[in-house]
Amino acid sequence: MIKDIQQEIIRLKKEKDICILAHCYQSPEILEVADFAGDSFALSVEASKVKNKTVIMCGVRFMAETVKILSPDKRVILSNPDAGCPMAEMLSKEYVSEVKEQYPDYTVVAYINTTSELKTICDVCVTSSSALEICKKIDNSNILFIPDCNLGDWIAKQMPEKNFKLLNGCCPTHAQMCAEDVIKAKQLHPDALVLVHPECRPEVVSLADYVGSTTGIMNYAKNSDANAFIIATENSIVTHLQLACADKKFYPLSKDCICHNMKATTLVDVLNCCKGEFGEEIILDEEIYKGAKSCIDEMIRLG
Repeated sequence: MIKDIQQEIIRLKKEKDICILAHCYQSPEILEVADFAGDSFALSVEASKVKNKTVIMCGVRFMAETVKILSPDKRVILSNPDAGCPMAEMLSKEYVSEVKEQYPDYTVVAYINTTSELKTICDVCVTSSSALEICKKIDNSNILFIPDCNLGDWIAKQMPEKNFKLLNGCCPTHAQMCAEDVIKAKQLHPDALVLVHPECRPEVVSLADYVGSTTGIMNYAKNSDANAFIIATENSIVTHLQLACADKKFYPLSKDCICHNMKATTLVDVLNCCKGEFGEEIILDEEIYKGAKSCIDEMIRLG
């Protein structure tokens, strides 16, 4: 049944000139029909290079918006309209504008996990893999980092020469893991390395053997000489690594580390998107497009 649906998706995407993007947190059956799989911004870059006129983003809303910003002439479809991102929606444009007034001499750095509307009042975007490099290159010692205070804290600790202001935003999925989870996991698997996403709490990050983006974690595990790993990010990565490295062992730090928004998209959703019967086309007005693009362009310039 799954194979039949996959074959029909592949047939339709060829027939209708569709490019399918799938974030790493998607299920294996969706990744198998995708043209590109990876982290959110990397997918947007790949989409901008292809000739396809229609792009389906199997991820969450801010990711589809980023695809549209980098490919304004393409038709961009969010595979499931209900797939949002709690962290991206945590801070409003109005609230951040008020904070900016309190700190007028601070450069506002926005994690890519923000809405396009919020990006319009920020100076530069960063990804989890580029944040440290870009913050170092910013010609200002004062940085207001939004929205993820955990990622911001990880960066700030590596850059004591700069002043960071952090707001109280986070990824609920990553933030639920705590130091006690790491201690228990290490007791069960003493030889396993702990690989942590910087969206986790500082207490979890401090116990990691490696800290990095989703793709960074996967590459580290694949290339490491070690054969056992505790994974502190969304649990789908454990599944993907088990399939990619059957000779190694992977353990989730928490069985509850599941992003329900990422799981909203199903293989049948993708099929119906290809048929033109489901999904939501991303439309950005000119003001939001230009403002958000300026923020992303600055990231590309610095990174």
